[in-house]
Order: sequence, then structure tokens, then C-alpha cells
Amino acid sequence: MAVEVLATVDGLSFGYPGGVAAVRDVSLELYAGEVVALLGPSGSGKSTLLRALAGLVPHFHGGRFSGRVEIAGLDTRSHGPAELAGTVASVFQDPEDQVVMTRVENEVAFGLENLGVAPELIWPRVEAALADVGASQLWARRTVELSGGELQRVCLASALALEPQLLLLDEPTSQLDAGGAEGFLAAVEQAHCAVVLCEQRVDRALAIADRVIMMEEGRIVLDAPVAEARVWLSARRPRYAGGLIAHDPDRRTQAGAPLVRLDDVHFSYGDGPDVLGGISLVVHRGEIVALEGQNGSGKTTLARIAAGLLQPTSGTVTREGRATYLSQDPGRYLVRETAIEEVALGVAGDEVRAAAALESFGLSFATCRHPRDLSSGERERLGIAAVSVPEPDLLVLDEPTRGIDPDRKAALAAWLLEQADAGRGVLVATHDPLLPAHRRVGLDAPVEVPVAA
Repeated sequence: MAVEVLATVDGLSFGYPGGVAAVRDVSLELYAGEVVALLGPSGSGKSTLLRALAGLVPHFHGGRFSGRVEIAGLDTRSHGPAELAGTVASVFQDPEDQVVMTRVENEVAFGLENLGVAPELIWPRVEAALADVGASQLWARRTVELSGGELQRVCLASALALEPQLLLLDEPTSQLDAGGAEGFLAAVEQAHCAVVLCEQRVDRALAIADRVIMMEEGRIVLDAPVAEARVWLSARRPRYAGGLIAHDPDRRTQAGAPLVRLDDVHFSYGDGPDVLGGISLVVHRGEIVALEGQNGSGKTTLARIAAGLLQPTSGTVTREGRATYLSQDPGRYLVRETAIEEVALGVAGDEVRAAAALESFGLSFATCRHPRDLSSGERERLGIAAVSVPEPDLLVLDEPTRGIDPDRKAALAAWLLEQADAGRGVLVATHDPLLPAHRRVGLDAPVEVPVAA
């Protein structure tokens, strides 16, 4: 029986305004019902390819476009994202930028209403989509109150509710705990549509994929069934082959001086319940402490309190030395016109130190680039460079591997160990078990937040 070709990409090249080509002469076909794992380093063109399949390139982003992209018989040069909306659905790298409504149930219903789905069908589809991604309990929550991982689930529910023929997922589990990621990908497997999954946690992608496409420098270097691709990756790109295990350093018996101490810390947002209910924690010089726990368990809140960005509702916090904080979504806090200016901001404009920091994170090419022209993984590394260049005593990092490819993640792990060896303390909130830690601290299950009025 012939396999239906759902999408065709023929000789696609694209460059963003003022930038070099992000995708170069890419050709491929996507088939109905298949799951494709899209792999490659940060900045290799994966997100641009997904945007082209969604019609966002070139209609939304502008730039230099050549070649042809056709989805279910519709040429994207003459059919924009609005016309493709019933056929293609996307979950982007930054769910914070995708959400448009203030309450979860309205967010999931929004796309259905735009497609003109009959009103009596909308709410059953909203309910089913949230249940499919394990987010029924979020139904009436305010979207601004959700963690990054919870937002990712809501965005997937919004996409699944549309019942698309092609589902495009760009780093969809980057902020999910292990259980949430498994449930998320199980829902993807049951979606009964073609899926292109861009995922830096390669084990997860390969586990559900039928086919693997790998991109480097804007070109496809591998397009093969998953079994064949595993062999190729093992031989040529071993960190992408899956099966990596954590290698934690030995717990330090001679801890340095305490840099931050939290004693019986409670915290609640407004009149809501305690997000943190009596947390005590110490981070010493020379150690890496990993904060782990489910989405919504308070990791980000605790990290912000440790860095001095939030004050506890009760309890005491004692700090020594300077702390810097990397937010869960550093791209939202970029304020300068070039990468070097962004990094130099933390060292009184010293561009010599900023340039050295950019080089250490493999970003020398981006010195004069606008930060928002960088890929998600490149912006993440830019954020790490910016918070580390002042050489603080305590580094507080919230999900620092978001969008970072396996090779860069290995380099980041080595860098964290170097920071600890240099006498800094590191507190990292993470769902990534491959990051090294001298101690791992697990937070309790998420707080049940009452339904918003």
C-alpha cells in the first residue's frame, strides 16, 4: 500500500533579515502518520525548518526565501500560517511566548474557535486534549501562574485539540519533569498524525521515532530509519546516540563556607497556599547542588529566594558574597542590541571580559549579532555567559540546558565542575539528570492551587 506524502520540501534555503543562511538547500518528504526525530546542534537550522513547515517562514519572519514547501497540497509561498492552521499545529521552544489567553481552558479553546469549530464540540475537545497530556487539573488555572513545564503541556493540549495532520514540536519537553515528559511523548505517539520532534534529550526522541533527520550548519547530514540512524550516530555523533548516564562527582567531605542558608523558609504568592512549606537548605563554596522535583513543586521559587530576587513569607535567609541568577527563559530578559553588549552589561561595559566569556561558550561568532537573532540554545548559552562573567560567589541557574545540544551540554557539565573547583557555589534547578551535582535535593509534589475565580 502506497504511503501518503503529506509534506514536501524542495531545495529550501532561507536567511533571516541581515543574517547568514539558516537553512541551505534542504529537500525532504514527510509521510502521513510518521514520527520524525529532528536532531542537530544549536543553530543548525532545525527551528527554521519547523517554521518553514508551519508557514511562518517566510510570511512572519521575512528574509530571503528560495525553494518550495508544500503541506497537504498547499504551497506555503501562497498559503500563510492562517490557511495552514487546520492542517499544521506547532508547539514552540518558548511556551511563554505562545500563550495568548489568561486562563488555561480558554487557551486550549482559542485555536478551535479560530477554526470555526462548532461550539458544542469545542469544550469536549478541550477536556480530552488536557486529559491526554495529564493536565486536567490545570483547567481553570491562570496561565501566568503556571510553571514553564505546565505551560508546555497546555501548549501541546492546544495543538492536539486542533486534530492536525502535521504536528511540529520544538524542544517540547525541555522544562518537563521525567514523568511529565513520558506522559507528553505518550500523548504525541497517540496523536494519529505526522510528527516532527526537535528534541535535545535524544533518548526521548529516538524512543518514539520512526525516522531520524539530523541537521548541521543548515543542511541535512542524515535522513534514515531510526535503527539505521542509531548506528550512524554511534559511529559519528556518539552523544546523539542515546544511552548516556550521569557521572556525579563525589560528595565533598570538606565543604567550604556557606554562601546561602535558608532556614524554615515558607513562600506563597499573594493570598495563595504555600509554594514552599518550611524549606531548609545550605549551599557551600565549591559545591554544586541540584534542585529536582516535579513541575510546580517550587524549584524556581526557591532558586529566586536563594538569589535574593524574592523574600520569603516567613523563615530566614542568610547570604555571603554576590549571587547571579539565570532565569528559566533568559531570552525574555535580553536588553542590549548585540551579544557582546549584553554580556558586558554585568561588568560595567568591559568588552574584553565579555568577549572572553562569549568565546568560552562558543559564541564568538555572535559578538555583533542581535541576541534575538540567535537560536534558543544559543540564547541560553548567552545567558550563562552574562551571569558568569561578573565571577559571582554563587551561581543560581534555572534549567540551564534548555535548548542546548548534547555536545554543548557536556561542555556545560565540565564548566560547572570548573566553577565548583574555583570555589564558587552552584545551585541549579533542573530536570536534566545528566548535569553533575555533589548533592541532589528533591522538592515535594506540586502544591494544589485552587481554581482561579
